[in-house]
Amino acid sequence: MIEQQCVIFNWNVRGLNNAARRKVVKDMVGEHWATIVTLQETKLHMIDRQVVLETLGDKFADNFVYLPALGTRGGILLAVDGDHFKITNSELGVHSVTVKLASYAGPVEWCLTTVYGPPEDNEKIQFLGELRWIQQSVIDNWLLIGDFNMILNACDKSNANLNRRLMGAFRDVIRDLDLKELNLRGRKFT
Repeated sequence: MIEQQCVIFNWNVRGLNNAARRKVVKDMVGEHWATIVTLQETKLHMIDRQVVLETLGDKFADNFVYLPALGTRGGILLAVDGDHFKITNSELGVHSVTVKLASYAGPVEWCLTTVYGPPEDNEKIQFLGELRWIQQSVIDNWLLIGDFNMILNACDKSNANLNRRLMGAFRDVIRDLDLKELNLRGRKFT
């Protein structure tokens, strides 16, 4: 995938339910010249054009997909700059939003999935199954991004509370789906 105008802004915002937080997100998106935005843990049951305008700006207001929050947890917003990309298809999962994107810069199509993995251990195996299911329905050019609420290695954790069985299951999915980890920059822990 070669995209000169592809800047992806991915953030667990821990709630978009107040104007101050929306302004912070909008300022960050503008500062980084983002053309694709994925936000996890929006904590919003409904996201409309007005919310996207307040949070991301007018270039994103007509080209977005969201997964509603369940109660006070979760929620995902995926939006693209309409000057650069068009969402041609979308699928909602339990913990994910997947879109097929077309670029206005050329004939490149690709899929993007953003996830907010469950914080509870008893839901993580089902979540990993969802990732396997998504991989079967996307094209070869696929980016998987988000907050997985899982770790691959003990050094990724800020304390000694580890579930090695789930770490192994997560590593198995990464290997089986032939995914490559993009390392976190700027901070050791999320």
